[in-house]
Amino acid sequence: MTAMTWSCLSKPMADTDILVRYMGRSDYVGTWEAMKQFTNRRDQANLDELWLTEHAAVYTQGLNGKPEHLLNPGDIPVVQVDRGGQITYHGPGQLLLYCLIDLNRRRLGIKGLVAQLENSVIELLHSYAISANTRRDAPGVYVGQAKIAALGLRIRKGCCYHGLSLNVDMDLEPFSRINPCGYKGLAVTQLVDLQVDSKLEQVGQKLAEIFTRNLSG
Repeated sequence: MTAMTWSCLSKPMADTDILVRYMGRSDYVGTWEAMKQFTNRRDQANLDELWLTEHAAVYTQGLNGKPEHLLNPGDIPVVQVDRGGQITYHGPGQLLLYCLIDLNRRRLGIKGLVAQLENSVIELLHSYAISANTRRDAPGVYVGQAKIAALGLRIRKGCCYHGLSLNVDMDLEPFSRINPCGYKGLAVTQLVDLQVDSKLEQVGQKLAEIFTRNLSG
């Protein structure tokens, strides 16, 4: 993984046992493989980690993905992955927060983790004076009826990887070529269209701080 737009560094969050890695723009497949390798080799001595990154344009199709939700990918590659959920889009200007968390050690179930992630995004958006909500029928975070954050996780050996994506300042057009997360005509939005002028790394740092506080609280 090569940093292209952010400074690449790692640091522990204050007063937590979580290591945060700021990875810049990284290759999707390479990052996915690195998450799997980390999870396969980790033991009780390993700190939990959060990886903050962004990717070049790519569609990712989850384990439950149905081909009819991929409408017109054009020249954007499609990658079959091992997370839950349907198809989504990643691209420059979208924040990825990958969560490499030992759920057993934290005595946390998958539903609890999803709630922590969703609530952390809602808290982040509230700090920008944006009211957001979740939906029972569709995981993620919404502003009105438009989705701003999507979730997809994989659990292995009691540990999770993958995580969430948050639309910050990106080209949303590729979402029109799919049924986002398997929902026909689902609207999507992003921070820049909600009058938030903040760089991707700044948003990522703020979200990581909120999530680690909630996870460790």
